[in-house]
Amino acid sequence: MKHFINLKDIPAKDLRKIIIDAKKRKKLRKKLSTLDVDKGTPLKGKLLIQMFEKSSLRTRLSFYLAIKQLGGSTLTLRPDELHFSKGGESIADTAKILSNFGNAFMLRTDSDEKLNEFRKHLSIPIINGLSPGSHATQVLSDIFTVEEIKKKPISKLKITWVGDSNNVLSSLIAASIKFSFKLNIGCPKSYQPNYKIINYIKKNKNKISIYNDSKKAVKGADVIFSDKVISMNDKVNKKRKLKSFNKFKIDEKLMSLAKKDCIFLHCLPRGKEVDDKVFLSKQSKVWQQAINRVHVQKSILLYCFGKLG
Repeated sequence: MKHFINLKDIPAKDLRKIIIDAKKRKKLRKKLSTLDVDKGTPLKGKLLIQMFEKSSLRTRLSFYLAIKQLGGSTLTLRPDELHFSKGGESIADTAKILSNFGNAFMLRTDSDEKLNEFRKHLSIPIINGLSPGSHATQVLSDIFTVEEIKKKPISKLKITWVGDSNNVLSSLIAASIKFSFKLNIGCPKSYQPNYKIINYIKKNKNKISIYNDSKKAVKGADVIFSDKVISMNDKVNKKRKLKSFNKFKIDEKLMSLAKKDCIFLHCLPRGKEVDDKVFLSKQSKVWQQAINRVHVQKSILLYCFGKLG
């Protein structure tokens, strides 16, 4: 049994195995319909229990399809309907019930501590569908998308992030270290990664640079990533924060400083951090990026169940 919580805790060889498996599975589904089951039904009879404490569209849809296409089933719980969320049942007791009824648990949460507490008490795999400190499933899928489009290992590409230092960036930093690719981060000085992440970067051999100038960050980039400046439940002065990112908006002028074949990726939902002319352009691959999450999450599930080839 393996968990999937943070990329930094998973061996690089296992992350690469997940991507290789996802590539094979996507190729084999070319003639299949959305709900057709993969050959061999590798997770037949398995139940994935999902719980969302935060809003979700892509993660919810992709995990639903992922387990279905593998021959299993899913059950989505609403936290506001459970004794657990109302303080009437402990995480330990809730975890015991989940372990008895389901075969894996996917949690999208507002607390990294809660995620780790569940991990302690579950006897089934837990998958992080998003937490304040990590969005591992998103970023691993993004690496899949980059390599699919660029047709080369991500280690040979120059990746740029323009935006806030959030959970997606934290996972992208971990990915940069695991997959050994060059990563430029463009953000205002007051919104740089925290000291723990900076120390993590320093302790590992890395190719990560932080710029407080968006133009310097995107120069020569093969891929530009971004995310919404105001995240879910972001308890900040929104007007002040948005103003700080005025010079970090991704528009055609900024994209022109990257390589001609540079692509734009965004985990969605979007805000004002990207101009429509970029978001809706041929360089934008956000829809391909979103659907690819199904294929990668299938391989993540197989990894957790010990069924990865």
